[in-house]
Amino acid sequence: MDRETAREQLKGDLRSYVEQITRKSKGANMYVCPLCGSGEGHNGTGAFSIKDGTSWKCFSCNKGGDIFDLIGEYEGIADHTEQLKRAGEIFGITIDSYRSSAREDFSPAPEYQKQDKTEQYTHSNIHTNTYTQQPQTAGADYTDFFLQAHSHIAETDYPKQRGLSKAVIDRFKLGYVAEWRHPKAPNAPASPRLIIPTAKGSYLARDTRAEIPEEQRAYSKSKVGTIQLFNRKALQEAKKPVFIVEGELDALSIIEVGGEAVALGSTTKAKALVELLKTQKPSQPLIIALDNDTAGQKASEELIEGLKGLSIPYYRLNPCGEYKDANEALQKNREALSQAVADAEHIQEEAEQAQREAYLKNNTANYLQSFIDGIADSVDTPFIPTGFKKLDSVLDGGLYEGLYIVGAISSLGKTTLITQITDQIAQSGTDVLIFSLEMARSELIAKSISRHTLQSVLATGGDTRNAKTTRGITTGKRYIDYNQTERDLINSSILAYSKYAQNIYISEGIGDIGAEQIRETVKQHILYTGKTPVVVIDYLQILAPYSERATDKQNTDKAVMELKRISRDYKTPVIGISSFNRANYREAVTMEAFKESGAIEYSSDVLIGLQLKGAGKKDFDANEAKKKTPREIELVILKNRNGSTGDRVEFKYYSLFNYFEEA
Repeated sequence: MDRETAREQLKGDLRSYVEQITRKSKGANMYVCPLCGSGEGHNGTGAFSIKDGTSWKCFSCNKGGDIFDLIGEYEGIADHTEQLKRAGEIFGITIDSYRSSAREDFSPAPEYQKQDKTEQYTHSNIHTNTYTQQPQTAGADYTDFFLQAHSHIAETDYPKQRGLSKAVIDRFKLGYVAEWRHPKAPNAPASPRLIIPTAKGSYLARDTRAEIPEEQRAYSKSKVGTIQLFNRKALQEAKKPVFIVEGELDALSIIEVGGEAVALGSTTKAKALVELLKTQKPSQPLIIALDNDTAGQKASEELIEGLKGLSIPYYRLNPCGEYKDANEALQKNREALSQAVADAEHIQEEAEQAQREAYLKNNTANYLQSFIDGIADSVDTPFIPTGFKKLDSVLDGGLYEGLYIVGAISSLGKTTLITQITDQIAQSGTDVLIFSLEMARSELIAKSISRHTLQSVLATGGDTRNAKTTRGITTGKRYIDYNQTERDLINSSILAYSKYAQNIYISEGIGDIGAEQIRETVKQHILYTGKTPVVVIDYLQILAPYSERATDKQNTDKAVMELKRISRDYKTPVIGISSFNRANYREAVTMEAFKESGAIEYSSDVLIGLQLKGAGKKDFDANEAKKKTPREIELVILKNRNGSTGDRVEFKYYSLFNYFEEA
């Protein structure tokens, strides 16, 4: 049959193929996913669906396509031509090669007669190349076939070549078929196969030839039935830690040297194992030992994440040393593999002993000397002044190691105040890292230069009309209309800013800055400069979420706790700017106003709120307060873990020029 005709015909066989490799689930056209196992949980609801009889989609592993894509994923065949050939074998269709369809003078081989789709084949007389017509369901039982194949195991030395003993061969009923054909492809070329049962309705048929023809290599390891975990009963019955490996031969190799192992059969089954463990907790710790390639590493991380979520003890270990997998290690250095597996039996004991010793070292006496040393070290840098005398006074000198959260409603200048504080800190020679998740670097620089223009005018008694706003600094076309005094003022302000700008590092947010990135940047800064910086985040609620599935509150709580750890680990002040929730200009600031997080209240060391002066009082007029120039702003200490609470500092806020001045 020509390729295009065969392709179109085989597309319609999708449902038949799906029902060979998996089983129905709840819902019309829904199945247990043969790739990731979704639908094997207690509710039996699958995520794998067939649409229009020719396409499939799994909404769990997010894969989909036609019958050829499924064959490729399920049987590990990447080449499209090989996928088509394999589909032809499964459904008894001979497909013309590229050459035969391209040359008229080359006669294609005669087609095999296509079998009726109602015909299914058993393995009871598979050695004779004849088949019995018998309906087969997704719950097929190959037990008789396994026993028959096992009776022929002496006809091959393949298991011996692989390092397997008779005891292991007999325990798992490994079998041999001299002329094996896939039960769905009776007309395909026969090949000698090692039969490895994985469940009563599934098995792996592995080609035993030393030299496999090129055209047959893509399916030298054929799986029949729904892929099952090999030796899955070990999860509940084992008396020692259980290795989780990729291939069945790897599991047999671990077992050969005295260990216990379960094989996924495919890296795509990592999720299926996690789903199984939700309802069947293992009796022993698990040792993840998948292949050290990209697919194996990805599956390992998926397993680790799942096991953490289920609080199941696990370890990650490579017992194979320099070899690619356990079976190669068994063949080339049996003694080393045996020793590695034996050592792994004590992995839990050793881990528990290490945990015990670490816990006992946690008594306070072991930390007393470091406490005393910390007092001595703090003599050099006991605190970092903010540059505002009254604020430093209520903060007992300035900023200490810890998490400071500053919040306010819109237009009260929370970002401006913190930018001014960081400039004043930088002027003293201390480095500052600013993670600006909303404003551009240029805007923050312009704020600082704008502030300098006003400060200069106020200091010299000049005309405040010469001071420049942020836009007055950044809009180049305005410079044409500036007089020389204005231009000189801008230049002198830029010069003033440049004298300490080398101590300020601004990272612009592009949606991917989270707590981990902040930690890494702090670590790099200390490594490259030898200086520990003050850290500023503007603002908390738009940090990159640690999980897209978590709520805003959960993400903010997580971020706050991680920032607290950063302040503790690097012994530095971390300042987070926060938006407010359910607050207005007339209300007095409270801890309840901080948006989307209980962790802000509980994890912060100092909690600061800004409000219009008089907010919360009976006759307070918010509109009149906002009209004032400068605005009168109150900074309220809502929480101070190591100092007094309720203190207030009054500021004059020149909003046009980004300048705060203590009243």
